[in-house]
Amino acid sequence: MIIVSKFGGSSVANADCFKQIKNICDSDDNRRIIVTSAIGKSFNDDNKITDLLYLFYAHVKYKVNYENVLNLIKDKYFQIKNDLGLKIDLNKEFEYIIDNLKQGEDYVVSRGEYLTALMLSEYLGFDFIDAKDLIVFDYNGKVNYEKTYSVISNKIDGSKKVVIPGFYGSYPDGNIKLFSRGGSDITGSIIAKGINAIKYENFTDVPGFYIASPKIVNNPKLIKEITYNELRELSYMGASVIHEDAIFPIQDVNIPLHILETKNPFEEGTIISNNVSDKGNIITGISGKKSFVSINIQKNKSSDKLSIIEFVLKVLKKFNVPIESIPTSIDSFSVVVEEDKVNKNLYDIIATLKENQEIEDIKIDNDIALIAVVGRNMVYKPGISAKIFSILGNNEINIKLISQNTSEISIIVGVKNSDFEKAINSIYNELIK
Repeated sequence: MIIVSKFGGSSVANADCFKQIKNICDSDDNRRIIVTSAIGKSFNDDNKITDLLYLFYAHVKYKVNYENVLNLIKDKYFQIKNDLGLKIDLNKEFEYIIDNLKQGEDYVVSRGEYLTALMLSEYLGFDFIDAKDLIVFDYNGKVNYEKTYSVISNKIDGSKKVVIPGFYGSYPDGNIKLFSRGGSDITGSIIAKGINAIKYENFTDVPGFYIASPKIVNNPKLIKEITYNELRELSYMGASVIHEDAIFPIQDVNIPLHILETKNPFEEGTIISNNVSDKGNIITGISGKKSFVSINIQKNKSSDKLSIIEFVLKVLKKFNVPIESIPTSIDSFSVVVEEDKVNKNLYDIIATLKENQEIEDIKIDNDIALIAVVGRNMVYKPGISAKIFSILGNNEINIKLISQNTSEISIIVGVKNSDFEKAINSIYNELIK
């Protein structure tokens, strides 16, 4: 019965945070595997170690004096060491890092998690296992899950308590490879599956998932239970409590993911699993993002729409533009994409599309925000779409596009960017509050 517990940057920001983690680990002997991020912010204007390490390496790369940045990094680690009376030889560790700068940016940035894990393992009295010896990347930059799970099962047997740095692994030649930002969540998920944990806990600076963002809705309710599929929908549309790629490993084997607040670890939090029995709430969550572009295509009346859609998708693939939605009508369709993914190539994309003689007209709408209303129980309640449209209409919010698949787990509406916050508040107040 092993629990994997991952602590984010805000959870390891200072000595008091380390003490809180010890209290959490001492409260349940099953918390045997700890995954940690690098030291985060202690206050709003503080710096994250990861940001400082990226800045430090930029100074190294462009041959700019890096002593000031390095001292900021050292100060944060030495402060925790001194406050907790740790024995770790940080001077030796930093000397080794400086001697190995040639290993590149991924190596340098990964030292944030590495040093934090070394210190945390000493403080907790746990063993330390380096993530580079557990997470195996192929040379194409993707995790080799088969090899990784084999290594994890051989190196971690559950008889000892260990701390593992998150955010990175290594190529077969031993060179360090980072995940994308927030990747410590992925590390914890992979470890949880590799040892067949009974639960994966993710401790962070919020008490769980909210039905809507507290930045938009005043004092929103907390989601107590949510399915992995719902979480994917909400995360993809902007709800960012956990890295969306952290879901795949544990969803496959239905290991529950428990989002908890480090400062209040014994509160309910949010539990994510494949099987959620609660049918009380019709709407599970509302999320969204601004700044989408709709490329509206009008075809010739006699042309085959399918072949034109295929042509448009090939053009967008050529320019590495991912697609969000494709609303269609009889002689036209739209392709919705993120503005920042298309902006620098928009004119080239339009010019390429115009080469197809079967396309009669192309119009661009670059004032779209997408809002996803997500709920596993919507399928059992007729008229939810109509209710959402009515709410927006009553609040004088024009709907620019509508998208819903047959699973009915989510309804996506497009509105003007300027109506984004008003739309979310209106939906929340009518359907939730």
